[in-house]
Amino acid sequence: MGIADEREKDAREKAIDDWLPITSSRNAKWWYSAFHNVTAMVGAGVLSVPYAMAGLGWRTAVTPLSHGQLRFTRASNQTCIIHSYKAATTSGRVFAFLSALGDVAFAYASHNVVLEIQATIPSTPEKPSKAPMWKGVIFAYIVVALCYFPVAVIGYWMFGNSVADNILITLEKPRWVIAAANMFVVIHVIGSYQIYAMPVFDMLESLLVKKLKFAPSFKLRLITRTLYAAFTMFIGMLIPFFGSLLGFLGGLVFAPTTYFLPCIMWLAVYKPRRFSLSWFANWICIILGLALMILAPIGALRQIILSAKTYKLFS
Repeated sequence: MGIADEREKDAREKAIDDWLPITSSRNAKWWYSAFHNVTAMVGAGVLSVPYAMAGLGWRTAVTPLSHGQLRFTRASNQTCIIHSYKAATTSGRVFAFLSALGDVAFAYASHNVVLEIQATIPSTPEKPSKAPMWKGVIFAYIVVALCYFPVAVIGYWMFGNSVADNILITLEKPRWVIAAANMFVVIHVIGSYQIYAMPVFDMLESLLVKKLKFAPSFKLRLITRTLYAAFTMFIGMLIPFFGSLLGFLGGLVFAPTTYFLPCIMWLAVYKPRRFSLSWFANWICIILGLALMILAPIGALRQIILSAKTYKLFS
């Protein structure tokens, strides 16, 4: 292969990399990181956080709102609201607790796309991308806390253990609030879907262009992404068990990318001194994350099996 051929090949590969979604943009700022992390994190998971609190039995979370009572009932419009565990048996409480941990893990699930977000930030040895990325992540978590904690605490306080796995289902009035909340959820999911699907889009388009030799074009991108979005929408409409599925995926899929895989990579790269503080901290996260990955799907799968007789497809 001559020099001209090599240059032509390099130019063609560069053109493909410039066309692919993840490798094309390298001009993002720290607020891009903050915006995309918030968009990826605050999503459907926030709707199940009050339900997770009911499964966890966190009555102490509502103590300041209940004048110091750890367990109480509140009558409002002839409705008795109980703040205690949802399950009546010990085994049911244990499995509900495990499933609720999966819900919480799902709610804080943007770590699997963090590297793709950071890849859009320019990086040089003098100005590495980790500085603006870290700034954006800190800002994002502040925003996430402001979104999650009010929904979790107030939602559980208002509805107790009768809260549904989607708090919008539990709401009955006013209807305009419910309609507005659902509209904002749709708007948000449209944005967060793009972030979560971007690695898949990049993989599919890389396969089509590099392996199957399709020519990069807007038409190819439109058809590929439309078919993928239609397929995932069909699966989402087909599956009726929203809350249990969040717990299952939160434990099985998001716990590794949130807890122990980053710690394993950090230990492999930096090799801290054995038995040092950072070594212990990372191994604790690895052990807890691995336990969460194993136990949370078990609790969620039990919930799915017990409720299977009431499920209807597309419900």
